[in-house]
Amino acid sequence: MALPTETPVLEPDRGGIAGHPRGLTTLFFTEMWERFSYYGMRALLILFMVAPADMGGLGMDARRAGAIYGLYTFSVYFTSIPGGWIADRLLGQRQAVLVGGILIALGHFSMALNVLPLFYAGLVLIVLGTGLLKPNISSIVGQLYEKDDPRRDAGFSIFYMGINLGAFIAPLVCGYLGQRIGWHWGFGAAGVGMTLGIVQYLMGGSRLRGAGLLRERPANAPTLWAGVGLSLVATAVALYLLFDYKLVLVLVSAAGFFVWLASQAAPGVERKRVLAIMVLFVFASLFWAGFEQAGSSLNLFADRVTRTSLFGWSFPSSWFQSVQPLFIILMAPVFAALWVRMGATEPSSPAKFAYGLLFVSLGFLILVPAAKMFEATGVRVSPMWLVTLYFLHTVGELVLSPVGLSTVTKLAPERMVGSMMGVWFLSIALGNLIGGEVAGYFETFPLPRLFGIVFFTTAASAVVLALLVKPIRRLMSGVH
Repeated sequence: MALPTETPVLEPDRGGIAGHPRGLTTLFFTEMWERFSYYGMRALLILFMVAPADMGGLGMDARRAGAIYGLYTFSVYFTSIPGGWIADRLLGQRQAVLVGGILIALGHFSMALNVLPLFYAGLVLIVLGTGLLKPNISSIVGQLYEKDDPRRDAGFSIFYMGINLGAFIAPLVCGYLGQRIGWHWGFGAAGVGMTLGIVQYLMGGSRLRGAGLLRERPANAPTLWAGVGLSLVATAVALYLLFDYKLVLVLVSAAGFFVWLASQAAPGVERKRVLAIMVLFVFASLFWAGFEQAGSSLNLFADRVTRTSLFGWSFPSSWFQSVQPLFIILMAPVFAALWVRMGATEPSSPAKFAYGLLFVSLGFLILVPAAKMFEATGVRVSPMWLVTLYFLHTVGELVLSPVGLSTVTKLAPERMVGSMMGVWFLSIALGNLIGGEVAGYFETFPLPRLFGIVFFTTAASAVVLALLVKPIRRLMSGVH
């Protein structure tokens, strides 16, 4: 009689960064280079579009450039929804990341060729590539760990640092090349960065063990495909029209997606929690509408209103785009320690959302007197105005962004976590779209009034959300 054999237990992989799985090192640098390419190009995009033709730009007015910028950044995040679906049902996360990286690199190199049709083609390629790469590389990080592995949260923190390291370095390199040597040198540098990410991703693929491979298709795949398809059709129509009705069409598309999600939740606690996510989605969108103006209206403010010199040393205006990720790198550990130290007195998730909106509003309030000074004298203002704004916005991001991701995973039913993460990315997408529309008024609206409107909108939203904290917490049914 044969004796039963014990199933061998695999030892946790500790061969990577700080005792984490070796695959985390591969994913850390892949995401760092992808964010390098994204933020490097983003730092230049609106500046290139509004620059006169004799300076190598496209000579657009701020209204058209802001609309294109908003649609582009909206699409980058919105395509995370179908990108996750394609990975789950067709490619697997690992192949989706590879294909996405290749498309992103091709997009940046297309923009570097100084041909107008290829400029737009490059934007489309980057949108499609980021939709495949962005949501799926995060999923692979989670698959490196067992569910009860205590290293999981720390692993995501390390991964998040890779994002911000790439975002910090990118404007310094791509911004300098683009503004001081030639726009297309900057776009080309972004493509080189993504190419480096692809090379090291392929070389380190063996470190990922079984993570990111194609799983079985869920039984409701046709239903999900129909819901995503309707959203894509509405968004495609919006992108084609390129006028004010696009926002209405996007909102209708989002509403349809939400109705489908609510119908998938069981009545009772499950449905209440899904509704809580949807309420928070509205306020998250308003937060991102202010925060994501870093690459649009605030980039124009840096280029046209702010003094780009310090102690007699001149620097490209796009370098302001590195300030925010630097603050995140410095302050993220402080906030992580703060929440642990507060313990039971830590604010609830809806309260943190309200604080995030408040800090974004204060950032725009800071710029109102700076804009008035510039309008009165015509003299460029001190860089410290923008640095202070970015400090306040970073506080808002650290209060809201990580909490938003965590809250979605806690509130969403287990079978719907992927779809509900799509809601989070959709809030960022919608915020980018609104932010681009606001930037379109940069040349036609008095700046103190423009920034004042953004301040009052986000501040009022913070107050409304503060009043709704208790009702939202009831919907959350015990989740903090």
